[in-house]
Amino acid sequence: MTAPAPAAPEDVLYIPDVATTRFYVGALALLSVLQYFVAESAVIGAWAGRQPYSRRTGYISDLGALNCGVFDGRDVCSPAHLLMNASFVVQGVGMMVGALLLSSALLCVAARSGVMIQRRAGRRSPSRVALGARLSSFTAGAGTVVVGLVPEDVGSGWHEAGAVTYFVAGALSLLLLGWLWVRQTPLGWFILVCGGVTLGALITAGVTGMAVPEPGTLERLMGYPITIGMAAGGLVVAQRVRSAVVTRAAG
Repeated sequence: MTAPAPAAPEDVLYIPDVATTRFYVGALALLSVLQYFVAESAVIGAWAGRQPYSRRTGYISDLGALNCGVFDGRDVCSPAHLLMNASFVVQGVGMMVGALLLSSALLCVAARSGVMIQRRAGRRSPSRVALGARLSSFTAGAGTVVVGLVPEDVGSGWHEAGAVTYFVAGALSLLLLGWLWVRQTPLGWFILVCGGVTLGALITAGVTGMAVPEPGTLERLMGYPITIGMAAGGLVVAQRVRSAVVTRAAG
C-alpha cells in the first residue's frame, strides 16, 4: 500500500528577485507622472482667458477645455489644451504600466533585496494589500486617461467619472502602499500622508460640493498628492532595484 504524500505546507518562504529590468521600467513609469507639473505650468503660461488663471480658484480641467468661452459659469480659454490632455493621458498610462510591471511580491518587501516573505504554496501574490494597491493604481491611471481623452466641455459625463475614479482609487492605492511600507522605508509615512491628504480633500469636496472660496486649491489637494505619492513609490523602487542590479553585477 502506497503511503500518502505529505501535505503541502500552508506557507513557504519566498524571496523576490528584485534585480530585474521589468521592475526598473515599472519604477520609471511611476516616476514619469512628474511630467504633469511641467505640463500644467506650461499650459497655465499659455492661458488666454480674460482673467489670469489662478491655481487657487481655477479648476484643473479648465486647462484641458477645447473651446474658449464661458463654461459652467467660468471664463475658459486654454490654447495649449492639447498639451494638458496629453499630459493627463501620459500620467495615467505611467500609473497603469507601473501597476502591471511592479509585482505584488516586490511591493510587499518595498523592493528590498534578499528579504524573505511568506506566501501560500502555489500562489504568486504574497499579499492582498499589495495587490489592492496595484489594482487601485491601475484604476486611478485609467481614470485620468479618460479625463485626458474626454475634456470637460465635450458634453459627456465620462470626464467627471474619470476624475472621480482617479481621486478615489488614487487615494486608496497610496493608503494601502503607505501602510504596507511604513516600516520598510522612511517614505512609507510620506506616501501614507499623501493618501490621507487626498482622502480628506475628497471628503471635503463631497460635503461642500466644491462650493469653497478656493476650489482650485481643494482640487489640487485631491490631485497633487496622488502624483507626488506615486512618484515617491517609483523612486523607492528605482533606487533599490538599481542598487540590487549593481550589487549583482559586482558579484
